[in-house]
Amino acid sequence: MPEETGQQNAREKEMSIWGHLEELRWIVLRSVIGIVLGIIICLIFSDFIVKEIILAPALSTNPPLKLSTTEVFGELSFYMQVAIWGGVILSFPYTLTQLWKFIEPALYDKEKKYVRQISFFTVVSFLCGMAFAYFVMLPMMLTFAAEFGSETIMNIPDVGKYLAIFLMIVIVSGLIFELPLISFFLGRLGILTPAFLRHYRRHTLIALLVVAALLSPGGNPVLQIILFVPLWALFEISIITSGLASRKRKTELTQ
Repeated sequence: MPEETGQQNAREKEMSIWGHLEELRWIVLRSVIGIVLGIIICLIFSDFIVKEIILAPALSTNPPLKLSTTEVFGELSFYMQVAIWGGVILSFPYTLTQLWKFIEPALYDKEKKYVRQISFFTVVSFLCGMAFAYFVMLPMMLTFAAEFGSETIMNIPDVGKYLAIFLMIVIVSGLIFELPLISFFLGRLGILTPAFLRHYRRHTLIALLVVAALLSPGGNPVLQIILFVPLWALFEISIITSGLASRKRKTELTQ
C-alpha cells in the first residue's frame, strides 16, 4: 500500500507539472497574440506614431534635426521597427497580467494582494520613466545634437540610428524608474535592507554619475547634472521604500 500511495503521489505530481507547463504554454500564446494585436494596431496608426510621436522630438529642435536613410527599404524598415516595438510596449500591461495569472495560484492571499499592487505600480513606474525620457531627456539631448558643431558640417543622422537612440533612452529610463518598486519587493522578501543601500550609497552615486555621463551626448556637464538628479532621487526613494517594506515584514513576523 505505501508503495502504491507513493506511485500515486508521483503521478499526481507529474500531472501537476504537465498542467503547469500547459498553462504556461497558453499564457505565452496569449501574450504573443497580445503583442501581435499591438503590432497590428501600431501598423494601422504607423503614420501618426512616426510623425507625431517618434519624429516629434527631432522636429521640435531649433533648427529641426533632419533625418535620412541610405538604404532602398530604409524607411520601410524604420516603420516596421516602430510597429514592432510599439506593439511590445502597447501590450506590456496585458503581458504583465498574463504573468500574474501564471504565478497567482502558487501564492497566499496576502501575497496575491501585494502582487496585484506590484503589477499595477510596475506599469505606472515604467510609463512615468518613459514619459520623463520623452518629455525631458530626449528634447535636451536632441537640441544639444542639433546645435552642436560647425555650419560647414551637415548633421543628418540616419533614421535607423535615431530610432535606436530613441528606444534606448525611453526603455532604459522606464526600467530605471522601477528601482523603488524593486527595492520594496526585495525588502518584503527580506533580501534588501535600507542599511545595505545606505552602506553602498557612495558607490551607487558614482555608478549613477557614470550612467548619466553615458546618456549625455558629447559629455555635456549640464545634461549630466540634469539626468543625475532624478537618478539620485530614485535611489533615495528606493531606500525609503525598502525601509517601509522591511518594517512591514518585521511586523508580520512578530504577529
